[in-house]
Amino acid sequence: MKIVCATSVYQGREAFSTLGDTLVLSDQAINRADVAGADALIVRSKTRVDAGLLAGSAVRFVGTATAGSDHFDGAFLTRSGIAGVSAPGCNANGVAEYVITSLLWLAERKNLILSEKTIGVIGVGSVGNLVAEKCRALGMNVMLNDPPLLDATRDPGYQPLEDLLEYADILTLHVPLTKTGRYPTYHLADCRFFAQARPGVLFLNASRGEVTDSEALLMAMDGGLVGECMLDVWEEEPEISRSLLDRAIIATPHIAGYSLDGRLRGTEMIYREACNFFEQELAWVPEALPPPDPCVLELDARGLSDEEALWRIVGRAYDIARDDAMLRDAVGGPDPIGPAFNRLRVSYPIRREFAAHTVNLMHGTDRLLKKLQSLGFSVVLREDQTDG
Repeated sequence: MKIVCATSVYQGREAFSTLGDTLVLSDQAINRADVAGADALIVRSKTRVDAGLLAGSAVRFVGTATAGSDHFDGAFLTRSGIAGVSAPGCNANGVAEYVITSLLWLAERKNLILSEKTIGVIGVGSVGNLVAEKCRALGMNVMLNDPPLLDATRDPGYQPLEDLLEYADILTLHVPLTKTGRYPTYHLADCRFFAQARPGVLFLNASRGEVTDSEALLMAMDGGLVGECMLDVWEEEPEISRSLLDRAIIATPHIAGYSLDGRLRGTEMIYREACNFFEQELAWVPEALPPPDPCVLELDARGLSDEEALWRIVGRAYDIARDDAMLRDAVGGPDPIGPAFNRLRVSYPIRREFAAHTVNLMHGTDRLLKKLQSLGFSVVLREDQTDG
């Protein structure tokens, strides 16, 4: 069996070589000639999988080690009898940690108290559900909107979008990109959306760039309808809007879910799907992930509010300001925006999730201990010191 695998698939060579001869190629270099005689193609989101790539090939199985599959032409795969699978939820925790880090960073910078704020989570799938859980752990009031889930469950916990827009201090998007069906999400955040939102709302998008109408967001910021925006995803990636980049208080190059833990989960999920499809035994054992730097985080919580203490830990576990500066520096140079944006994603440094870190906590309350644990950290109470 022959397999073509993109270089961005973490431990892809090691995993898929257990199933057959595996050719590893740069994501954007994969072409028709490469896949013509292949049985399987394993990619991530930067490889467009359609008739232009696969028509006439021997490929029977395509897997993307990402949660989304909007880079697949699903209709073509179905017509051609090609199995197309994704790894839903593989990056959910990484994205949720990105959101929490963004909120704590913003609270520190703007002197906000998150526990006094209401956040509206739009899209409550794998990512949105985790975002909601972690925001509740911070003491925030959480409102949920997901029309398809409301239809399926009739759960009154899912509220109309108009209610979120009216009452939420913060809006965060976690929907798939869809252009058809009963609830299309393309340009969901448009002029009408922002006009209905609470004036000065904080807006965060870590789903898909095209869910937000960029011009509408810029106009909403100009008119004071949006106070601050935090963006990890952009319309027309990688040719992102300089105007929007300049206005975003946090701007990152579509890396919210790029934790090493999430990337490995994606590979594991697609590997299991491939083994099942080709009726092969599981034979690959993933290599251990490298420890984070630092692995142990010390915190003396005396005199700190819970949110101040949380930021001192979260900000060291994930330096989101580094990712923001990395994007601004890259696109501010002489190179065209598109190639610079793509290079940042290819060369993204190792980022481990919170669970890989241990917090040595001194003088922390039981409440702070529970919040750290709810965010995923392992916590050790130094000298059994805790203030109840």
